Amino acid sequence: MIVVNARSSAGPAERFRATRIDRRDPGPADVLIDIAYSGICHTDVSRTRGEFGTTMYPIVPGHEIAGIIVATGPEVTRFAVGDRVGVGCLVDSCRQCDYCRAGLEPYCRRDHIRTYNSIGRDGQKTLGGYSEKIVVDEAYVVRIPDAIPLANAAPLLCAGITLYSPLRHWQAGPGKKVAILGFGGLGHVGVSISAALGAHTTVFELTMDKQADALKRGAEDYRLSTDPAIFTEFAGAFDLIVSTVPAPIDYDAFLGLLALDGTMVMLGVPKKPITLDVFSLLYNRRSLAGTLVGGIAETQAMLDFCAERGIHADVEIISADEIDDAYDRVAAGDVRYRFVIDVRTMANG
Repeated sequence: MIVVNARSSAGPAERFRATRIDRRDPGPADVLIDIAYSGICHTDVSRTRGEFGTTMYPIVPGHEIAGIIVATGPEVTRFAVGDRVGVGCLVDSCRQCDYCRAGLEPYCRRDHIRTYNSIGRDGQKTLGGYSEKIVVDEAYVVRIPDAIPLANAAPLLCAGITLYSPLRHWQAGPGKKVAILGFGGLGHVGVSISAALGAHTTVFELTMDKQADALKRGAEDYRLSTDPAIFTEFAGAFDLIVSTVPAPIDYDAFLGLLALDGTMVMLGVPKKPITLDVFSLLYNRRSLAGTLVGGIAETQAMLDFCAERGIHADVEIISADEIDDAYDRVAAGDVRYRFVIDVRTMANG
């Protein structure tokens, strides 16, 4: 076993503390990764604080992992020691069902195994990236192009693929009008990807203080989501709306912004069930949809796409001792735009 420094939380109201965890020795198809950076996702905050009701404590979060391979098993063929790599939201799946064979591992019929707070095939609880090292089967590891700094790449393993996958699936591109609801950790990357795909991209946000950032990333319009005038001005205007916000919104009003056969995709998860008038879907043959992250091959395609077009996440790098404060700021929406833990600080007690 490999003993690793980490940060864990023992309960929904508990602060993070230094701890030691065990990692398995690399198996035949495994790689051992020295983690350089681990991003903080809003899901980390929700799961650590017990908001989903499924947290297994103590928990070591982190599914936005960027680092360097330092050892490989004898059957590894895709990677070598020294490679820059990433690990995202899942570390295994059944590999046999039709969804897995189609590269849709997050939708595995037998359920995928999450990078943390899941039970692996060895019967052990998975522990995430708030730690110095991790051992992962090479089939669930992606290569980080040299053009993307590791710190800026880490959030792409969740935020990047979470936006790239629906934008690709619902065919954002030239001639299409896309609205991104929320310009935060997810939205700021999504705007860049949508614009790079060639779609006319509009941002709806609560405040105007991010307008310059959104326009710099390729948005062609930026409006206040609280302005009632947008629901008249943009009625029937968009082919695709991607909502990144977990807060409740007026779904009927935003569905009214969709053109014929338009789709609104939900990424943010409200804490309470949503309500809407079915007539909002009937008119213009609209759809309300959801999506998980993309599969491993699509995640690699996303990283290559971002590298070729100079897209990366804007990050604020923190030490391991600052995780609790960062969680409070994520919950309050006070970050531009993603926190990333410098994992080298894990060794500091």
